Order: sequence, then structure tokens, then C-alpha cells
Amino acid sequence: MYTSAKPYFYGTGRRKKSVARVRIVPGTGVITVNKKDIDEYFGLETLKLIINQPFETTGTVGKFDIIANVNGGGLSGQAGAIRHGLSRALVQADETFKPALKAAGFLTRDPRMKERKKYGLKGARRAPQFSKR
Repeated sequence: MYTSAKPYFYGTGRRKKSVARVRIVPGTGVITVNKKDIDEYFGLETLKLIINQPFETTGTVGKFDIIANVNGGGLSGQAGAIRHGLSRALVQADETFKPALKAAGFLTRDPRMKERKKYGLKGARRAPQFSKR
């Protein structure tokens, strides 16, 4: 039977259409997303900041390595999903982080989704162009 050498903590995060499976391992702060380095996967600095927010809130910057598998949605949704999963994994690692993460709103699943297109309209709310004649 295979057992992992290091103990790890796990959290699933979701945002829009994205689902992130996040594992944190005690380490030096290396972040791997879909087997790529974070700088390679996420080009924008703001997305990297979103992912690191739970560490800054709990004061654990550089104490854990992240291994994240993300699929679905766009880059912004994926970053939000990783943040959600990371927050859940941190709570699993240490229960004392829960109040701070909950107050910051990182443990709450963001319910906002894309609204469906309605018949008779061009989009969810966009009406066809009006012409008097």
C-alpha cells in the first residue's frame, strides 16, 4: 500500500465553473498549479495575490507548499477556487485559523454564477435592438 512521505492537508474550492483540489504540505512556500509553477500558470500579479491571501490572513507565508489541480472556468475563477480550497485546507491543518479566514470571507463559497440566456433576448438580459420603423 502506498503512503505519502509527508502528511498533507486537503481542501476543495469552487468558484464560478472552476473546481480546485488543493493539497498543502509543510514546506517553503512553493506553489504548483496543474504541475506548473504559479508564475508560469497565472500571468497576472493580482491572481497570485488572490491565491496568497489566506496565508497573509493567517500569518503562514512560506510555511506550506501548495499542490493544486484546477479545471473549468477561466483564470480568475480558478484563482478564486484555489483560494477557497487553500482556506479549507488551512483550517484542516490548524482549527485556530478558522475565525480569521471566516471573517475575511475565504471559507464562504461565492454563489455568483453566470445567468442563463432567456428566449426572445440576445443574452441573459440584452434585448434585441429597437427600431421605430
